[in-house]
Amino acid sequence: MLPGTSSSAAVLDSAPRELTRILLLFSLGCRIRPEGAALGGLVDRFEFGRFRPHLKSGEAVLPVPVLAERIAPDRLRLPHGDHGLTLASCELLVVATPRGDATLLLDCGFAGATDAASVAAWLATTCFERDQLRLDDRPLLEVVGGRLALSEPLSFGLNVHQLVFPGGSLREELLDHSDETRQSVLLNGIIYRGKMPSEGADRLTVSVPPNLRNHGVTLSAHGRGVSVQAGWAPHVENGLVVVALGMVSALAVLQRTRLVAFAMMKENEQALTTSPSEIRTLISRLSDGVNELQLDLAFGVEAYVDSLLIPEMLMEGFQSSLRDSLGIRDSLDNSARMVERLTSVINARSAALDAALAERDERQNRIVSALVAAATLIALPPTLLLAFFGVNATNVDEGRSILDLGRYGAAYALAWLPFVVLVVIGYFLLRRAGRGSGSLLTPSDGGPAPVPAPRTPSGS
Repeated sequence: MLPGTSSSAAVLDSAPRELTRILLLFSLGCRIRPEGAALGGLVDRFEFGRFRPHLKSGEAVLPVPVLAERIAPDRLRLPHGDHGLTLASCELLVVATPRGDATLLLDCGFAGATDAASVAAWLATTCFERDQLRLDDRPLLEVVGGRLALSEPLSFGLNVHQLVFPGGSLREELLDHSDETRQSVLLNGIIYRGKMPSEGADRLTVSVPPNLRNHGVTLSAHGRGVSVQAGWAPHVENGLVVVALGMVSALAVLQRTRLVAFAMMKENEQALTTSPSEIRTLISRLSDGVNELQLDLAFGVEAYVDSLLIPEMLMEGFQSSLRDSLGIRDSLDNSARMVERLTSVINARSAALDAALAERDERQNRIVSALVAAATLIALPPTLLLAFFGVNATNVDEGRSILDLGRYGAAYALAWLPFVVLVVIGYFLLRRAGRGSGSLLTPSDGGPAPVPAPRTPSGS
């Protein structure tokens, strides 16, 4: 590395900020397919600087803007006022991943000074009372849902992440490392949204990625729901936003996957199936659901939890730290195992159905073979009856028709009664064989037979 390279890079990636910027990320409780979106790509809506080539090459994986609107500052209204902050600008953006997972972004810029307590109160309101955010006199999501022309009401999801880019005096206070106790109090007040007492705040835990902290120049600290990023240039800020966006979307997909997997397990246990066709329909439906879960885990989670999108140390440090704080890796592993177990149960049920059908067919084939053999044996009396009429016997009256049941009824009954008995017995045996296959799939009370999950070795 040439002399002075590292300092030049530090200057390029760090920059002073005069006004505070807060970017809010809200997961949405719906799926919006981004096909036909005419707003361009996410990479064209923010400044990414030297990160742009990486994001451009991976643009197919990135969320796609489906709604973008600049809002006049006085139109966005909080339920308890602005907490002493003056909103100077606000941009609304709704993005959707290729799998349809939607996230709402509010990019807010503030005018004048912003103190830590006011910022914490503003963050608390926009997080815990986000359902009461309004645009003019209407609920925010009602307006957004109308803009998107959705068929169902739009709702907030469970996941929120708020990125604070402090400016002015707040930035200077946070970057001042001469009084680390004061710095810890400010950071914890913002990151915990003012919900923890100020006494002992220096002992609270926040995550500070070591490679993102340069004393007096830059600082990155975060909890599960709030990040404080101070001293970074705009293109780094926007890169951090993309990282947080991926984490919020991935966490929402994991939560939905967990709920869907439990619902499928419950459907498998409670399904009342009385015929092979109903069981086939159930297996097909569960298999389709498992396939969707696997796609969600692969392209809705795994695609956003590594550093492949922006392979840079700055982004990777924040991504790794935030991912660990959210527990995404462990949740992903657990969810993947749940889907595997569900797949095993479906396969076991399908195998049980195949075995039951094979046993039923075997029983039916044995019955048919027995009937054919019996028919062959019973064919002898009709043959004798025909011979009886064909010979000139004393019991055969040439003047009477062979259809005269009054004279020959006993002979006909002797010839055909065994056939009738054979047909009746065969019919009931075949019905019993058909019902016997269902008894292997459903218990005697009519409910489905539980299929145990495959056992794993005790040491795994």
